[in-house]
Amino acid sequence: MTDFAAIILAAGKGTRMKSDLHKVLHPIAGKPMLMHLLDQFVLMGLNRIVVVAGDRREQLDTALEGRDVTTVLQEPQLGTAHAALQAREALEGFSGNILVCFGDVPMVKAETVQRLTAALEGDAKVAVLGFRPDDALQYGRIIAEPDGNVVKMVEYKDATEEERAVDLCNSGLIVAHSDDMWPLLLSVGNDNAQGEYYLPDVATNAIARGDKVVVVETEADEVAGINSRSELATVEARWQAARREQAMADGASLRAPDTVFFSHDTVLGRDVTVDPHVVFGPGVTVADGTHIKAYSHIEGATLASGVQVGPFARLRPGAVLEEDSFVGNFVEMKKATLGPGSKASHLSYIGDTTVGEKANIGAGTITCNYDGYFKYRTVIGDRAFIGSNSALVAPVTIGPDSIVAAGSTVSRDVAAGELRMVRAEQLVKDGWADRFHDTMKKKKAAAKKGK
Repeated sequence: MTDFAAIILAAGKGTRMKSDLHKVLHPIAGKPMLMHLLDQFVLMGLNRIVVVAGDRREQLDTALEGRDVTTVLQEPQLGTAHAALQAREALEGFSGNILVCFGDVPMVKAETVQRLTAALEGDAKVAVLGFRPDDALQYGRIIAEPDGNVVKMVEYKDATEEERAVDLCNSGLIVAHSDDMWPLLLSVGNDNAQGEYYLPDVATNAIARGDKVVVVETEADEVAGINSRSELATVEARWQAARREQAMADGASLRAPDTVFFSHDTVLGRDVTVDPHVVFGPGVTVADGTHIKAYSHIEGATLASGVQVGPFARLRPGAVLEEDSFVGNFVEMKKATLGPGSKASHLSYIGDTTVGEKANIGAGTITCNYDGYFKYRTVIGDRAFIGSNSALVAPVTIGPDSIVAAGSTVSRDVAAGELRMVRAEQLVKDGWADRFHDTMKKKKAAAKKGK
């Protein structure tokens, strides 16, 4: 296979986003749009990747730490062809196909890029990716023959009315061998309405020198660019819709699909049921036969088979629910494991805790895990029963088969099989309430009469 490199253009200011965050770092399904693109390139096994940065380059450098990616600076910013040329030094000595694409077009698939590259296997010197949107708007146009040979590439502002009537549009992705790409980029001039060096002129100049240029087509949704919050939301919606369809095709039941939101890395097993209004944050794995009830929010959690969650549950990072365990309404878990068959049915906070098997956490139970400086762990043994409205002050261990009586505040370990009851002695005053009501009613009547 021919060596393959990619140049990702990400030097734009992204002013329409109205954000301090670099445009290509805005997330889709919890992952920055640039990383969606890079992950597809990793699937392809690209040899070299260069990101061309401009404004807020330091944000890109930070985001790309640990990845085998080189960043280069475009300054001043004189157009897309000029931006691509800034990668020349970083790719010095590289011989192979070079793809130029945009960091704000994040949904491009590896197989589409492979089709584009395959178009160079004949006598074509340059291949471009085209699409046919419902409304061509102000996209650059590709003028091509029926067999895919490109006659002309033209920006909308420079196109004639006849050329604007063509519905085949330029996605911006272009590929050529390094032996052709660099001379063609260097040949691009700026004699146009904007006075910029346009990337599509790579194809135009190739045609002018007698080279064959071909167009490969793909779906419009795949090459949708993102320049505003509205466009970001549109791409997010498309991604979510596709992910919901995939989840159902893989054997999960979504009772109200449009209300369920996935992260880029959500894993669902077979026969999982997801009720309406469930949100999956990053890092969630759900095993077979699990039921997630309405209005639950799950992030960074692992759910084993047969688990039930919710409604109105919140599972935070580090939550682990083992087989057949149950978390009910208004229960929050964080860095905690609920053992097989154990349950916390309602209104509890379980943080920095290990719960054994078949334990019961009563309503209103709180693990008091933080003293303002450090976090501490609570351990609850097998078959332990924690009564309602109990506070477990960590670090503390509740032994197996023990009982914590309702309303207890436990700050010392509880031995196996022990009953721990921490309550003030009840005070009884017979008739006190009746006398109180009589007195207060008389006072209220006197106050009204005095008016």
